[in-house]
Amino acid sequence: MFKKVLIANRGEIALRVHRACREMGIRTVAVHSTADADAMHVRLADEAICIGPPSATDSYLNIPAIISAAEIAQADAIHPGYGFLSENARFAEIVQEHRITWIGPDPEHIRKMGDKVEAKRTAAALGLPLVPGSDGPINSVEEALEVAEKIGYPVLVKAASGGGGRGMKVIPDAASLPSLVSQAKSEAKAAFGDDTVYIEKYLSEPRHIEFQIFGDGQGGAVHMGERDCSLQRRHQKVLEEAPSPVLSAAERARMGEVVRQAIAKLKYRGAGTIEFLWENGEFFFIEMNTRLQVEHPVSEAITGLDLVREQIRVAAGLPLSVTQDDIHFEGHAIECRINAEDPASFAPSPGRVTDFHQPGGLHVRVDSALYDGYRIPPYYDSLIAKLIVYGANRDECLMRLRRALEEFVIHGPKTTIPLHQALIEDSDFQKGDYSIKWLERWLAAKAEAAKS
Repeated sequence: MFKKVLIANRGEIALRVHRACREMGIRTVAVHSTADADAMHVRLADEAICIGPPSATDSYLNIPAIISAAEIAQADAIHPGYGFLSENARFAEIVQEHRITWIGPDPEHIRKMGDKVEAKRTAAALGLPLVPGSDGPINSVEEALEVAEKIGYPVLVKAASGGGGRGMKVIPDAASLPSLVSQAKSEAKAAFGDDTVYIEKYLSEPRHIEFQIFGDGQGGAVHMGERDCSLQRRHQKVLEEAPSPVLSAAERARMGEVVRQAIAKLKYRGAGTIEFLWENGEFFFIEMNTRLQVEHPVSEAITGLDLVREQIRVAAGLPLSVTQDDIHFEGHAIECRINAEDPASFAPSPGRVTDFHQPGGLHVRVDSALYDGYRIPPYYDSLIAKLIVYGANRDECLMRLRRALEEFVIHGPKTTIPLHQALIEDSDFQKGDYSIKWLERWLAAKAEAAKS
């Protein structure tokens, strides 16, 4: 087992990895920008090394600085968390070239699944169901028109690289296709340096359902059930729950086995997530994330497994600690992403935390690096806390979540706690009756009502 792990990240995920390491008897090294000198993960780690100024480009994305820090600290391994360099195949290769263990998938798998066109080809070869669309990149308007005519309008043009909705356009008809494809390519080029796009069928009211998977790199693999991540704003997840309110146990078992076999065939190592759109009982592969997800705690809640601990074990060359038969899905879990944002306008709200009290009690978990007096910097993602609540069933989970949100106090910056309080009182949400488009409509209706 490793003696020392460098955590190449910040915030709540850096703290999450630190805690798993300490429980395994592993020393930790925190890296930080000058803006994060007083961050909680820096305070708790065994060692801390400053790697640059506030800009992420000059610190958390600074590969030479991170490698230098690992060598200075004599770290055995690097855990990238999520975001930043976690899905950078070249970074993973550089880590390995310096004889440091990479706690993550094989760089080849990161690269392959990071390109959405190549990921679709790989998924098809692994037997995963795809959304009808182009077999690869679209190279001309004529080709785009031909594909769209074949699968039927409306269609979706998407950037092959990147995500977050950039380089993505809904095309309602043939007349608007040329201009919208051009816009998508321009956006993709500006955002990712790559104007490659592809086309797929546009689903009207799908849900976003993803399966948590884990592989040992030798052909052993398990799935840890699904998460419903359909509540999204501008393609960014707001709330996640497990299991999905719309899947039956039979559907879960069937699709879970399809996913498990695909990962086994790929000989994938470590944690990953295979994401689908689901509509009218059918699954359609959209992408694979080759890292730990922000929402991994809800999977931990319903399985009792520690995914970060499992990542570290597998990276150290140990076998999976469980087989598929050992994994049982019990109860229901919901995660609310708490951001330092105005809950109405979603404008960022960095600043000093003047009062902080997190909820507690049975089956209430808070993943956060906040503390009284901490100053939230303006340079990074606005996620400041995750509230994860578990119940024997969904109704019990919602009751506990309501109580936990009432107890949660973050004064100083504005936060999205009021948004979540309003959201869980909506009758559609309480019934589990929503799609990936539901939250945008709900927010628009609230904004309209506030005007009148």
